[in-house]
Amino acid sequence: MQVNKTPAHGDKLKALLQNSKLPHGDRPRVEAAVEKYESWVATLKAAKGSGSELLGALVKALNEYKLYVELDLIFDAPDDFLYRQKGQLKLDNTILEEFLPYIFDKRIIRGLDRLTNVKCGPQASFAGLSFGSPFLPLNGGGVFLKLKDQDFAVSKSHHLKISDSERSLNSFETSFVVSHFATEIKTNLDKTMFQEASQTAAELKRAVPGARVILLCEFLDMTPITTKLTSIDEVIVLRKAKRLASNVRSEFSTVSGRRSARSAYVRHLTKNPLRLECFERFVWHLDECFPEHEEDAEDIVLGRGYF
Repeated sequence: MQVNKTPAHGDKLKALLQNSKLPHGDRPRVEAAVEKYESWVATLKAAKGSGSELLGALVKALNEYKLYVELDLIFDAPDDFLYRQKGQLKLDNTILEEFLPYIFDKRIIRGLDRLTNVKCGPQASFAGLSFGSPFLPLNGGGVFLKLKDQDFAVSKSHHLKISDSERSLNSFETSFVVSHFATEIKTNLDKTMFQEASQTAAELKRAVPGARVILLCEFLDMTPITTKLTSIDEVIVLRKAKRLASNVRSEFSTVSGRRSARSAYVRHLTKNPLRLECFERFVWHLDECFPEHEEDAEDIVLGRGYF
């Protein structure tokens, strides 16, 4: 089992120090944030316990660090650059992407011991295979392998070779991964994002019918829509809350506006932390997908009387 703990957030944070547009007054604050980040990662790696105890410790560290980045680093910045460029800089919305692989731990998900040749983390995963014109060489457009980036995936490696005949030099050969559990992560889930995620989930399940697709978001920015009519298995709202109203958010675009509305923003974040029970629900899906004990053996199926 290979857990890909890619420093997605850490890389963004360190790259910010090389950004020529970073205001001079923010530089020492970003340098302090890098130290805070490294301390956070060390805390995640050193977390002890198992099951809910370990998961609780990880989520606690996540909430503390995320609040620091969103409030102390970005919201309280003495300049407007960090807040206005949040979407481009991807500081806060990559924290969850980097965090999720720490959950993929056999102390939390017991079924991991049964898995081999498995990768976990952000992946470009198999999404389809198509064939082009018969006049094209297989490795020159005759075969096309489609990949889709997943924010978090549990996938298995495969190697594929397609040729005209056993000894043919006209062949297509590549390595790729197939996601059996895929997750998209959104900060504020709106209807457009939901529809795009539905299409992505449908595409994945056409290629891998048994795959499970979970959509994680922090805040809901739409009226809930049933997932039963889509290929998404479930949407988990990690903060169990709606997004702040647009009239409140409109005050945040300037330093003076953020200062005057700070109490409302702090109240919103502290009242709606990332919920342990929502991560437990996420782990439940992982357990369902990768059970600790074999459930499809003939004697087990006959013993329970259904499959």
